[in-house]
Amino acid sequence: MADKKTLILGATPDPSRYAYLAANRLTGRGHTIVNVGKKTGEVAGVPIEKPETLHDDIDTVTLYVGTRNQPPLYDYILRTNPKRIIFNPGTENTELQKMANERGIETVYGCTLVMLSIGEY
Repeated sequence: MADKKTLILGATPDPSRYAYLAANRLTGRGHTIVNVGKKTGEVAGVPIEKPETLHDDIDTVTLYVGTRNQPPLYDYILRTNPKRIIFNPGTENTELQKMANERGIETVYGCTLVMLSIGEY
């Protein structure tokens, strides 16, 4: 399986959160991750960054930030220019989806954890 470098937006060191589980499952399956969030710390051995540093080699942004908290992050997400954005349950956003699609970015309404478990990541 090819490494799909993934930016986890909404990363947290809280082991009860889905973003934490996704970070560990992604790295466990050989994917490189970039953790971005408001919290400090690290997940799966990777420090959590603030949404300031742009990465230009991201395959996938997987969202763990609720819809109402996404607008201040639109510019950051779109300037990252990923190949795709995964809107995990609770992050669905037609406005961001439309902006991404207009830039040729694939959008998926799905669950990163499920996609990994069925081999369709």
